[in-house]
This record gives sequence, structure tokens and C-alpha cells, in this order.
Amino acid sequence: MGKFNKYFWLGLVGIVVLLAVSAYVMFGPPKMLARSSEPDFCSGCHVMEAQFDAWIHVGAHRSIKCVDCHLPNQNATVHYIWKSIDGLKDAVLFYSGQVSDDIELTNHGRKVLQANCIRCHETTVSMIDDTRDCWKCHRGVQHQNSGTIQTL
Repeated sequence: MGKFNKYFWLGLVGIVVLLAVSAYVMFGPPKMLARSSEPDFCSGCHVMEAQFDAWIHVGAHRSIKCVDCHLPNQNATVHYIWKSIDGLKDAVLFYSGQVSDDIELTNHGRKVLQANCIRCHETTVSMIDDTRDCWKCHRGVQHQNSGTIQTL
């Protein structure tokens, strides 16, 4: 019975610490949660500078944030869960020196990006083939290119 009490209290302390850290990140530092949604925060990693520079010149998409395209936006809970997962993964890769200079979407990232393209451009997409990735035709939307949207 002693080991059960020990693990119970360790688990309880762990949960309290996790909640405290989460509350601090969300509400502690002035506007840290909001700040981490801004494009200049995303470009803070040197490997994202080129993507930021391309985005800033993209025209219509310049008015939206990185998280509008690259995080799930169907509801706030899913959005913040994936923001935490992706942010932690990016921080670990960056600070451990394992981040690649060649930024590529993961399979999950492709699905999220496609869903967000369709979410914003639903009327237009409903009139065309929505089985292809939007950025296959609209190459100018990708961060490697800048300027107006290019099509085939």
C-alpha cells in the first residue's frame, strides 16, 4: 500500500507542476501565448528567415499569420494542442542542432495546410478538383517563391 501512495502523490505533484507551467506560459509572461502566434516569432529561428521573407511578399496572404495555415483551426482545443506539440518539437530540434536547413511539410502538416486552404477558399474549391494539394498549382503561395500567385 505504501508504494501506491508514493506513486499517487508523485503523479499528483507532476500534474500540479504541469498545470502550473502551462498556466505560466499562457498567462504569466506578458502576452507570450499571443506573441507565439505572430509571424516574426516564427521567423526567430534562422532557418525560417527565407520562409518569412517570401511570406511577407506574397500579397493577399500577407494579412494572415503562420498559424492560420500551419495549425489546425477547426476548434481552439485542437489548435492549442497542435501548437504545443509543433512548438515543442521545433524548439527541441532547433536547440539540439538537428533542424534541417531544408524546411519540408510533414504528412500531418500537408493535411492541415490543405484543410486550411479549403476552409478559407471553400467557395472556389467547391468548383474545382479538390483532390490535389492546392500548392501544386498555386506555387507562388509556397514560401520558396514570392510575388503574386503563380499557376501552371
